[in-house]
Amino acid sequence: MISLTAALGIALVELGLALTPGPNMMYLVSRSISQGWRAGMMSLSGTAVGFVVYMVMANLGLAAVFLVVPWLFIVLKVAGAVYLLWLAYKTLRPGGTSLFETSDLPRDSFGTLFRMGLLTNLLNPKVAILYLALIPQFLDPAAGSIVAQGFQLGAIQILVGVAVNGAIILAAGSIATFLQRKPMWIRWQKWVTGTLLGAIGVKLAIDAPAPAVAP
Repeated sequence: MISLTAALGIALVELGLALTPGPNMMYLVSRSISQGWRAGMMSLSGTAVGFVVYMVMANLGLAAVFLVVPWLFIVLKVAGAVYLLWLAYKTLRPGGTSLFETSDLPRDSFGTLFRMGLLTNLLNPKVAILYLALIPQFLDPAAGSIVAQGFQLGAIQILVGVAVNGAIILAAGSIATFLQRKPMWIRWQKWVTGTLLGAIGVKLAIDAPAPAVAP
């Protein structure tokens, strides 16, 4: 059973990632602005299925790998912390991309939107790193089955990601128009997102994780 600290930790990580420009969010926001919120939601449904695919494959695969190569557990945790710090730098540096600086896309059918959302997520390196390096940050070998913990943390990540992305999709057009008129708010969004990712990255880098044990 995961702890409250682990649950809140992965929720904050996913919140920071959801607000950081990447293939998924740039596609969803662009689709919503150019074709409407229904198109954005259909794309998001494909993205959600992609999360589930990653969750199942990563949790079942990582449990076996950690048993054979216990030190890999620590390596992945360090890599996850470094990745969060890199994302923070990329967001905060001058010229960093804002979430709502998007481009128009051609209109597509709902079936195409679902497939594109799924494919964009499956090919998104941010999601791969999330499941292979970030979620393991919050696994506690002393708290029981690593597989069960992985699925619980993955479920929290998916719920937070879908909720945040869904809210942004519904408000994408209005937010994009507002930010174009108020560039100061774009800088504020970058600062808050980058600071959040950086703070979590530093915390995880400081913590010394224990190697994994049998699930």
